[in-house]
Amino acid sequence: MKRSLALAMLLALRFAPAAHAANEADYKAAYAAAEASSKEAAGMRNQWTVTVSTLTAAKKAADGGDFDRAVAAAREAEALAKASIFQAISEKEAWKAMEIR
Repeated sequence: MKRSLALAMLLALRFAPAAHAANEADYKAAYAAAEASSKEAAGMRNQWTVTVSTLTAAKKAADGGDFDRAVAAAREAEALAKASIFQAISEKEAWKAMEIR
């Protein structure tokens, strides 16, 4: 159930329409949030490689001046990082249920 909720959140963030054209400030805020979540996941030793590549794609889009795509990629990277954090937390205790007693 919790994993379904996390997946639903990921999809909602991924396909949420943009209310206005993004600018550099929007990108910087989205990227900073994504980077912070990614660093938190890395600190838990559960950083997904797809998060890093999505952050790279966001930076590349911003460098090209496509802030709409950059913001979308940064938000996706943040969602991925948060999902990896959720995974790390839930699996920290879940293994006990599989232990042979």
